[in-house]
Amino acid sequence: MLADITPVILTYNEAANIGRCLERLSWAKRIIVVDSGSNDATVEICGCFPNVILQSRVFDCHANQWNFAVHETHIDTDWVLALDADYMVGKKFVDEVASLRPEESITGYRAAFDYALIGKRLRCGIYPPVVVLFRRCRGRYMQDGHTQRLEIDGKIPLVKARIVHDDRKTPKRWVQSQIAYAQLEAERLYALKMSRSLRDRLRTTVPVSWFLMPIYLLLVRRGILDGRAGWSYALQRCIAEAMISLFYFHRVSLANLKT
Repeated sequence: MLADITPVILTYNEAANIGRCLERLSWAKRIIVVDSGSNDATVEICGCFPNVILQSRVFDCHANQWNFAVHETHIDTDWVLALDADYMVGKKFVDEVASLRPEESITGYRAAFDYALIGKRLRCGIYPPVVVLFRRCRGRYMQDGHTQRLEIDGKIPLVKARIVHDDRKTPKRWVQSQIAYAQLEAERLYALKMSRSLRDRLRTTVPVSWFLMPIYLLLVRRGILDGRAGWSYALQRCIAEAMISLFYFHRVSLANLKT
């Protein structure tokens, strides 16, 4: 199975993460990395790995970037392993994937995550399972708010081994990224109008998700036991939720002003 998989990674200023990610993919014959014009050491680090094929593309949106990486970089395997630069694939995951013998009706596999903050795994991580391994010809990405959504038909079982999400970029870079994400997410919420989940309604009707999220993470998910890392993660999610609500209400105010 491993011989029929090409890992694919998108990068933009991922020097803090990309080396650790690539070190865990030594089993892959080829790794496709699509960079969006990094001005840190990302490109140089990728050049240290002989199985990495580096491509460049000007970023417009996540869905287009992923579709380019998966469908326009001359991948010759049936399966792709779609990874963020801060995903760390462990030996248990690789061994499990190597043992897979998927029937034709299986088009992909989802993976669950252990969320880590500067190397410390958290009890309270809420990063959802993601389809990371799929048949290349069966999947295509669509933009969904601030990120991409893979559209794929067929059976998509969950692998048992987990992937570690461990982003070690600076808080300044995190805030910059969240501003862009919050703007896109606010536009998605505005376009949805009434068809929203409970979480989205808490962001847009009575904006209390920023207040409830850290309580949920620290007390319900026991993040308080993770010490400083747990508090830091709760602060991150609080700030992210607050920014989404802020941009949403600004978007609504602008729309009302025009009318």
